[in-house]
Formats: sequence, C-alpha cells, structure tokens
Amino acid sequence: MASEITDLLIRWSDGDPAALEALAPLVEADLRRLAHSFMNRERPGHILETTALVSEAYLRLLRQDRVRWQNRAHFFGIAGQMMRRILTNYARDQRRLRRGGGAVRVSLAEDTLVAHPQLEEALAVNAALEGLAAVDEQLQLLVVMRYFFGMSVDETAEVLGVSASKVNRDWKEAKAWLARAIAGRAPEDDA
Repeated sequence: MASEITDLLIRWSDGDPAALEALAPLVEADLRRLAHSFMNRERPGHILETTALVSEAYLRLLRQDRVRWQNRAHFFGIAGQMMRRILTNYARDQRRLRRGGGAVRVSLAEDTLVAHPQLEEALAVNAALEGLAAVDEQLQLLVVMRYFFGMSVDETAEVLGVSASKVNRDWKEAKAWLARAIAGRAPEDDA
C-alpha cells in the first residue's frame, strides 16, 4: 500500500485530480491516527477535536500545489508538521486571549485565573522541534514519526530507508537534543 500511496502522490504532484480522489481514502485512517496522537498530548477539554484537526490539516494539504511529493513519509511528515502548527497556533491564540488579546480588561478574582502549563509546554516543544529541524531535518522527521505518529523503530526505518540501528541511534540523539533545548540550554552545550 505504501508504494500505491507514493504512486498516487506523484501523480497528484503531476496534476492528476483523479489521483487525489483515490489517495484520500488510503490516507484517512493514518491522518486520523496522527491527529489522535497529537490530541492525546493536549490538555483535557481542548476545544479542537481529532476530526477538526484532520479536516484543517487536509485542507492545508490540498493547497500544497507546489510540493513535489516524494513518498508516503514525505506526505505524512508534512501532514504532521501541519497538525503541529495548527495546534501551536491555537495555543498561541489561547495565550494571547488569556493575556487580553485586545479585549477590555475586567477585574477577576484570583481563583479564576488558571495557568495552563500544557499550553506553555506545547509551545516549548514546538520551538525545540523547529530548532531541531534547522539543525537536522531528518532528525526532526524521525521525531514526528516516532513520537507523533507512534511508528515503531522498524516502521520508521522502512519509511526512511535506513537501518533500525540507525533509527535507534538517531532517536537517542534527537531525544537528548530536544531535552536540552526544552530545558533552555543550548543543545551544543553538552556536546
């Protein structure tokens, strides 16, 4: 099925609208799984639902008319990044609204002002992932596949076209880099 998806992606890149119609049902379950994985990491009571996240990401993917799709991993890598950006933008909007967002200020009792540590954590993780992508896009894609997609080492190795031992080494390196970045230390400080 991976080769069928890759073939359809390439045909879609070449302007074949029938390829997009055939592709949609083949990727829907994986997009839902990816969105569900993202949503499980969000705070309880998040206003977005899995279906809304999939829909928004799918609409954005449809607008990617300049992308030359390479394969299934490329497609899901971009889909994962879009979902992460959607949630990050939502978190930023929520933070902005919590800080007033241009609204008239009203005095509130202290107990109604609740901090959302998950919001700040999501923004810190996003910043760290963007930093990792600037250093090594392959490591960032590996994190998206392993952490957000929930892919096994063997699945990740197959999609990336590398050995399982390389995935394990890179996974350790990426986790250490991200931990240092999230902790506020420059990742090269420990190198």
